[in-house]
Amino acid sequence: MRLKHLLIGHPLHAIQAEAEQVSVFIGLGAFASDAVSSVAYATEEMLLVLVLAGSAVSFGPAIAALIATVLLLVISSYYQTVHAYPTGGGAYNVARENLGVYPSLVAGAALVVDYVLTVAVSVAAGIAAVTSAVPDLYPHRVALALGAVTILTPVNLRGVRESGRLFALPTYLFIACVLWAVGAGLVHLFAAGTAASGAPLPPVPAVPTEAISAAGAWLLVRAFASGCVALTGVEAIANTVPAFKEPAPRHAGVALIWLGVILASLFAGITFLTFELGIRPRPDETVLSQIGTSVFGHGLPYALLQFSTALILLLAANTCYTGFPRMASLLGRDKFLPRQLAHVGDRLVFSNGVIILGAAAALLLVIFQADTHALIPLYAVGVFLAFTISQIGMVVHWRRARGPWWQWRAALNGVGALATGVVLIVVASAKFIHGAWVVLVIIPLLVWFFVTIHRHYDDVEWQLKISPDAPLRGLSHTVVVPIPGITRPVFNALQYARSLSPRVQAVYVSLDDEETRQVQALWNQWNPGVELVVLEAPYRAIVGPLLEYLNIVEQEHRDDLITVVLPEFVPHRWWHHFLHNQTALLLKGALLFRKNVVVIDVPYHLNL
Repeated sequence: MRLKHLLIGHPLHAIQAEAEQVSVFIGLGAFASDAVSSVAYATEEMLLVLVLAGSAVSFGPAIAALIATVLLLVISSYYQTVHAYPTGGGAYNVARENLGVYPSLVAGAALVVDYVLTVAVSVAAGIAAVTSAVPDLYPHRVALALGAVTILTPVNLRGVRESGRLFALPTYLFIACVLWAVGAGLVHLFAAGTAASGAPLPPVPAVPTEAISAAGAWLLVRAFASGCVALTGVEAIANTVPAFKEPAPRHAGVALIWLGVILASLFAGITFLTFELGIRPRPDETVLSQIGTSVFGHGLPYALLQFSTALILLLAANTCYTGFPRMASLLGRDKFLPRQLAHVGDRLVFSNGVIILGAAAALLLVIFQADTHALIPLYAVGVFLAFTISQIGMVVHWRRARGPWWQWRAALNGVGALATGVVLIVVASAKFIHGAWVVLVIIPLLVWFFVTIHRHYDDVEWQLKISPDAPLRGLSHTVVVPIPGITRPVFNALQYARSLSPRVQAVYVSLDDEETRQVQALWNQWNPGVELVVLEAPYRAIVGPLLEYLNIVEQEHRDDLITVVLPEFVPHRWWHHFLHNQTALLLKGALLFRKNVVVIDVPYHLNL
């Protein structure tokens, strides 16, 4: 408990929940770090495809403009969701109320996949920024990524407000550094007419029709799909509305508007400089790093840009550490995930969800060797599936709720659903053979998993129900006391057993003939008035013979409740447990799943 308090802090009282809510400034910095960080690699992912198309690279700015348009459309749509569903939950809650159970489960599964992938992608991208600046660390990228997850998880267990304050500063530092780099690059480009490095600007080639045809429209589609990772994370604020100070919907809406402005500005600026400076993707250096080198050289501003980039990418996962536990809690509340995920921990956060997210992301990082480009194809499918379901649900919501300007609101969400639906088809098609098929398989499996859990809870609830007028009846016990010898814990256990029933049997498993004779002699001398049954154990196992004997007792006393009383001594110090056999623990585990058998532990506490 002391270690727990050291890592995550002392428990918070329930009345402190309101104080844990965050302002717009802190909320934007904490919950938007995922979305803001995506601009660090969105342009690069788009370019990785465009360079395969040769001269069609000049279509990059047009593709980026289309991506920015979709981004602003999604932001506008989620602004409406925030006010219509102030309890949070985003796509899941919207679909649950307006589209039914299965669409909501698909949205929930998509968001679960998205959150886990976001942590893995963000950490991998952050480590990539570090290894770009320090190439010698590249072989250790997996260990560095796991170390980052190991730090992020306990910090987020400390609570939303504390982790938000800690992670908001890196978000604003990154925004400031990128704006500084974009501004400095624009000054050099437009004032001097040359690249920031002093070299003449590379000419933008004309793209004849045959060149486009040779490159193929498919590469352009794939480039658009890859660049759409810039939209990932924008749903986080809509999913975590209750985390904002009251009035939460208004504050969350303001945060969303600022997020749209910031994202569009950063993405447009990075993309413009990338094409104007003639930058192309390199395996050993990120595009943003190349922009920093071109604009700042290798001085302190470049180092600050790289530091802030690595920091925001690593800490972008913080958004998911807020969103995933809340989403998992909603699924747990509705009996589609284990109910433990709906429980609030000591620090007023959904601790179990935080821990599961960290473990799942760490597993992905190991499997994909912390490679951003290997993880990205799995990334955007779940995001746009959730976007589309949410917007369709909002159209149904406005048609039901009506109210002022409902036709325009429904139209906005309808256009948003159409846009994100088209992007979903494009992303799924373009990235299918590159790994998106994995997500398209995992999401239905998760839905099946949710339904199976829900069916289990329904079955348990039905079996546990009891009629209010059910009479209580008396029970007769046949008590069995397994003994390791004649000791004080055995004395206490026999006393307790005699208080339950006159039918008590002490059972000793014989592992050594000489010891057995000694126990029998002492038992006869002691004469506690309880029958001693000796079981042979030719294979030197204790649990097996006891279970076989209980089968015989059950057959002889079919109308009785078989009660097994276990004498057990408890060492004074925790490490003393490792010096003794855990026979009682093994017996309790073996008997847990037997019907009509009750296990009672009678502990005897040692003083030294």
